[in-house]
Amino acid sequence: MKYHLVTLGCQMNQSDSERVKRVLDGMGAQWTEDEHEANIIGILACSVRQKAIDKVYSKIAAWNKRKASQNLITFISGCILPADKQKFLTLFDIVFAMRELPQFPQMLSHYGITTPAGLVSDNLNPKDEINFFWKVKPKYNSSFEAFIPIQNGCDKFCSFCAVPYTRGREVSRPSSEIVDEVKSLVEKGYRSITLLGQNVNSYGLDKKGNEISFAQLLEQIGQIGETTAHRFWVYFTSPHPRDMGRDVIEVIARYKCLAKQIHLPIQSGDDKVLIKMNRKHSVKKYRETVSAIRELIPQATLFTDIIVGFSGETDEQFQNTRQVLKEFEYNMAYIAMYSKRPGAASYAWPDDVDLKVKKERLAILSADLAEVSGRYNAQLLGKEVSVLVRDTDRKQGYLSAQTEGKITVRFASEDKSLIGRIVTVKITSTTNFSVEGELVEVNEMAG
Repeated sequence: MKYHLVTLGCQMNQSDSERVKRVLDGMGAQWTEDEHEANIIGILACSVRQKAIDKVYSKIAAWNKRKASQNLITFISGCILPADKQKFLTLFDIVFAMRELPQFPQMLSHYGITTPAGLVSDNLNPKDEINFFWKVKPKYNSSFEAFIPIQNGCDKFCSFCAVPYTRGREVSRPSSEIVDEVKSLVEKGYRSITLLGQNVNSYGLDKKGNEISFAQLLEQIGQIGETTAHRFWVYFTSPHPRDMGRDVIEVIARYKCLAKQIHLPIQSGDDKVLIKMNRKHSVKKYRETVSAIRELIPQATLFTDIIVGFSGETDEQFQNTRQVLKEFEYNMAYIAMYSKRPGAASYAWPDDVDLKVKKERLAILSADLAEVSGRYNAQLLGKEVSVLVRDTDRKQGYLSAQTEGKITVRFASEDKSLIGRIVTVKITSTTNFSVEGELVEVNEMAG
């Protein structure tokens, strides 16, 4: 019995896929890269983006055709809106919420798949399902990079976002489990660890004083780095500007293993648009947070998310977004054209910015980003930087790596044994979004 899993969407879905794989492995199924060899095949979907949903329909249409000549069980989970779920119930054999993963073996047993004793967990209280899910040990997709969920769901209800309707309200994972998973990964030699949540800096607030804060969680993780010679970087995504306190920034500044890279979504540089988006933060509040980052962690890189063409966005409001992009000098911005999502509040509003205008604004902001990012990269010229080697590069004879601040670096080498290690590279040339260098040193203590 072989299985294949298609994972769409964000890093949270990527992390969830590692637990799905662990459950299937525990049932005796074997992973295959070739979906045509699989007897069990599924998708972790993402209702947040229409393109991802379109891909789901394309995949299931092909799989259902295969059923005419092959025994095949199909399933779907992930971030799924109720409207999408109703449609999928008629297309897939099994549809389940990710928190129901402990019941997945029992679901498969109805199709004649033998389930070893101990894998099935019946009669779980719905409130306990997500906690039981977190206890499923992930089958990590990488030997040097790992993603750790620290919470599920979101309470912010941004008017453009479907996440509260796909994942529910915020639930924080026990901090002891998170810290233990970090310790285990460090002991196994992992170099990059990312804490995941829809709004990580509201971590613990749902526990009403019975759990530590996000800053305190980072403090405990930071102390792990102080007691080991093993070098690793801990990231988190994504925080919400309203909840991003100075205490979090101070902890990051204090501990070497807490990566000096901040992803802080702004979405728009106009206060009226932010109010309409129900973002609950102003440009002024965002500016204060960025000022604290620049003060306490001057070496930190800054990433963000921006939506162009949101319902009713005027040319003047777009220009305000251009201004903040230049002011905050982002190293990277993930810029998306607004699209309606069923379930989100803005779905009922007119999508009144012409597609041509959205594309123009996307192009303009991308050019602005290239300019400010390019200036930062240019000042790296001639410097020696530590990088985590991630893979072979598209350029023949080169390896691809990232700095602690997630700036992409390529350097000449065909030594694949360096992948997953931290090495020193001297920067010899730069572009707007990446830099190139030459290998200087492989430090066994550091890398």
